[in-house]
Amino acid sequence: MIRVRFAPSPTGFVHVGNARTALFNFLHAQRKEGKMILRIEDTDVERSRKEYEDNLVRDMKWLGIEWDEGPGKGGEFGPYRQSERTELYLEYAKRLIDNGHAYYCFCSSEDLQKEKESGEGKDGTSGYSGKCRHLDIDESKEKVASGTPAAIRLKIPPNQSLEFYDLVREKVAFDSNLLSDPIILRSTGMPAYNFSVVIDDHLMGVNLVVRGEDHISNTARQLVLYDAFGFERPQFAHLSMVMGEDNTKLSKRHGSTSILQFREEGYLPQALFNYLALLGWSPGGKTEILTPDQLKQNFNLKKVSKAAAIFDYQKLKWMNREHLRMLPDSQLVEFLLPFLHQAGFTIASTPEANRWIARAARTLGNYNYLMTEIARDFHQFCQADITDDLIQNLRNSENDLKVISFFYNEIRSMTSPIEFSTVSEITKKIQDNFGIKGRELYHPLRLALTGKESGIELKDFIPLIEIGSALNLNPPVLNMAARLKTIAS
Repeated sequence: MIRVRFAPSPTGFVHVGNARTALFNFLHAQRKEGKMILRIEDTDVERSRKEYEDNLVRDMKWLGIEWDEGPGKGGEFGPYRQSERTELYLEYAKRLIDNGHAYYCFCSSEDLQKEKESGEGKDGTSGYSGKCRHLDIDESKEKVASGTPAAIRLKIPPNQSLEFYDLVREKVAFDSNLLSDPIILRSTGMPAYNFSVVIDDHLMGVNLVVRGEDHISNTARQLVLYDAFGFERPQFAHLSMVMGEDNTKLSKRHGSTSILQFREEGYLPQALFNYLALLGWSPGGKTEILTPDQLKQNFNLKKVSKAAAIFDYQKLKWMNREHLRMLPDSQLVEFLLPFLHQAGFTIASTPEANRWIARAARTLGNYNYLMTEIARDFHQFCQADITDDLIQNLRNSENDLKVISFFYNEIRSMTSPIEFSTVSEITKKIQDNFGIKGRELYHPLRLALTGKESGIELKDFIPLIEIGSALNLNPPVLNMAARLKTIAS
């Protein structure tokens, strides 16, 4: 059975690159009927925060990524937080000491800095020179037993080609002579990344490691650890970086980068799920709008591209609108209501109100991409953006005032909501009585009703404000009569 893992550090909000890694692990596990583990790598004590872990869990669930083992799920290979596994790491580090694959290092941080500055590192590089490697192991153990602080370093074997087959990049090899001996356990007792992940991946039965390409160089050291312990190596798949459209690493200057930001801006989780799945992978064919179930059925890790994935914000917005159009009315309203509340609307949830909200949202969805944009534009149903200058201009035009006044006098005594068929009848009367038609008829009506030169078609806008005005909405929706009265009176 395929067992994969997503192992983030809770040191910040979930970036889209990490989210894509989690998603690819999830999709592969789903396709292969395997298991996915969520492991929290929180050994960076200074930067790890519980609130970041909580945000991570919330963002993953919102996005639709579920794990089979990990925090909140349990599992037979826990605990799933590295901070709760430190005694285990010490045990395994001592095992490497005893079998000669590791040694105690007594160099202080000041010693290491001087070595780096003087160029005394391995082969004249800034890597560690390995001077503690040749200390007598029994004497080193006595020093440690007496309380002398020491880290533990892994012995990198010389003159070896450290090779592995990558499911994305195929054959990858490193020359062991270019690697200095890394610290695997700090003098504080906290494990280094490369050490703890090997222990955890082995003990948790992970047989496929899917992660970003920035970890490729780490793999060489991890291979040495797998071999030193006699562990079976897992398969590896290293994903390309997610880049901005200028081909530089995606960052805040390009736009939103965290899942939380996309969520707050009004993206749908299924749209972001769809878009992230296509960052570096394609199912083939022309169809790009895919549901989570379709992606689970079609995802193929071996078809992931080696090339950098470019994050296109405009394409994501388009994809969001397409998914918005696919939502049933009930889900559309459910997603939108929190954004309407943020925009200042208090709406009693009734079947009539929910039907109106869905209809209004679908209309606004033809002009907007995000829930925040749709919620913002709901205000045009509650107020007409008519300035004093616009009112004066409409009144100063004999033709415009004639159209608006006639229309207002026809509807002023009618009970709302007025059917659009009635509107058509009134505009026909204006044509017959005054010979006014086309733009000369409809443009002043648009300006008087909306205050805008363009926007929602009147055949869509008028029914919305008429029906909405009869509902218990706060702020209230203004119907046609209320909008025209200011100009016609």
